Amino acid sequence: MKQIADKPCLSDWLRLHHAFLSAKQLARLQQHFGDLSSALTAKPADWLQVERFGDKLVDGVFKQDPALVEQALNWMQQPNHHIITMEDAAYPALLREIADPPILLYVRGDLSLLETPQLAVVGSRHASRQGLQIAEDFSRYLSNVGLAITSGLAHGIDAAAHRGALQGIGKTLAVIGTGIDRIYPAANQNLAREIAEQGAIVSEYPLQTRPLAQNFPRRNRIISGMATGTLVVEAALKSGSLITARQAMEQGREVFAIPGSINNSLAKGCHQLIKQGAKLVETAQDILEELSPLIAFSLQTERAEQAEQTKASSLSQTETAKSQPGLVENQSPLLAYIEFDPISLDELVVLTKQAASDIQAQMMMLEMEGIVEPLSAARWRRLK
Repeated sequence: MKQIADKPCLSDWLRLHHAFLSAKQLARLQQHFGDLSSALTAKPADWLQVERFGDKLVDGVFKQDPALVEQALNWMQQPNHHIITMEDAAYPALLREIADPPILLYVRGDLSLLETPQLAVVGSRHASRQGLQIAEDFSRYLSNVGLAITSGLAHGIDAAAHRGALQGIGKTLAVIGTGIDRIYPAANQNLAREIAEQGAIVSEYPLQTRPLAQNFPRRNRIISGMATGTLVVEAALKSGSLITARQAMEQGREVFAIPGSINNSLAKGCHQLIKQGAKLVETAQDILEELSPLIAFSLQTERAEQAEQTKASSLSQTETAKSQPGLVENQSPLLAYIEFDPISLDELVVLTKQAASDIQAQMMMLEMEGIVEPLSAARWRRLK
């Protein structure tokens, strides 16, 4: 009777990882030997019989420094440090579907966020002040309804998206192009620390991997691959953001773009995406309307529960108002602060001293009554 080989352990996966095996190479290996366990017990000469496996790749597996695996296992012993493989339940299901998923991921922070509904928000490293504000406002709003915001921890739009998401309840994920023990750019060290504490940092690269230029376009497939959709805020015609957007399209994901002035070079990339089929968005609600049929929001935090309670209470008030016209308008304290000029959520929080989630629930009711109109970047204006 044939003995069944033991299931590959993490050390085995790390050996393959440090030899830089791709998912496609892993599949060829499994096809040749029948399963991964059998491959790992085979001799180097047997590996050379695998299609497109050369000496360099095989030597990378069988002659690598054992200290590399030991270092990774030691890193994982620290609190909130995780290493997951393609076979682990915690591996993101959406990411597993792409053409070339990473065979292994390092995660620092909340591992459960990898399966949370995500929106990728990307854009220029040299964004305008308006672009930064839009990225932060959209990310805050979408985070407050339960979406996790995924980006690349770069300067500009990426950093603004992370900052906005950290102010919401949906958290944020940063996918980096270095080893997870290195943060690039160094100026974002404090932001990375916040993300690790409240969200998650993700990398496919071995520890101590330096910020090599070729790594960043490649990591973009993970940013788009984990997300249900990708929003591009500002991008030049030749930029990494367009690479992410194209990868999202190839992965069958929704792509959104914010238009700008025809004279703004940072709007040209977004305009090109719109011509290619990306959805033009002016408000965060535009994104929610597209994604809501594809994802189910599951908000299990105390703030989310409070928001639902507030919404239920407001709905009850609305039903009463239908039989008593003007009741919602007369009872809403927010209307004292809302004029015909736009006002932002941040301004309303400062003026009313209410929680952002409570204000959003009330504004939803006022929108239903046709009293206010929602605008971009979590702003409203009065209609009557």
